[in-house]
Amino acid sequence: MKELEQKILTDGAVYPGNILKVSNFLNHQLDADFLMKIGEEIARLFANDNITKIVTIEASGIAIAIAAAAHMHIPAVFAKKNQSTNIAGDVYTSMIYSYTHQNQYVAVIAKEFLSADDRVLIVDDFLARGNALRGLIDIVGQSGATVAGISTAIEKGFQGGGDALRAEGYRVESLAIVDSMTDDSVTFRAQ
Repeated sequence: MKELEQKILTDGAVYPGNILKVSNFLNHQLDADFLMKIGEEIARLFANDNITKIVTIEASGIAIAIAAAAHMHIPAVFAKKNQSTNIAGDVYTSMIYSYTHQNQYVAVIAKEFLSADDRVLIVDDFLARGNALRGLIDIVGQSGATVAGISTAIEKGFQGGGDALRAEGYRVESLAIVDSMTDDSVTFRAQ
């Protein structure tokens, strides 16, 4: 998505540790109009895949998932990080290591929100090593549902997570794939 690549170049910043900061439009302050364009593009890419639900993880993936779900007219379900008192009953869980926060957490989705009849599109803001997405794949698998595809706004291609998932047979559609980053430049993979 050329418009997303341009927004990364003009509004993003590279920080030490391979961090691409896009918090002024994607995952802290939200550019609602632009998020709706991202959602529209995700919906277009998966228009013929009979998706019944979108699954994401809190917190940064929620806005993108809602935008895509609005265009697809389907529910979005988000995994909570750690079980809370407002999730009662049976749950699906998966242990996930966060590259960004350098810690592990348990992702939780109540069983009532996923079933074997669902065709799931997993959506997130970033894909680096793929840990969060693998946790969501695990949860979807526990429910018996089908992972019909994965979509992220930004993939850090140089960290290999997206390529590994593709090699395993998953359809991964990232709207912008960063091939390399330095303090003063971002290079995108031709798509």
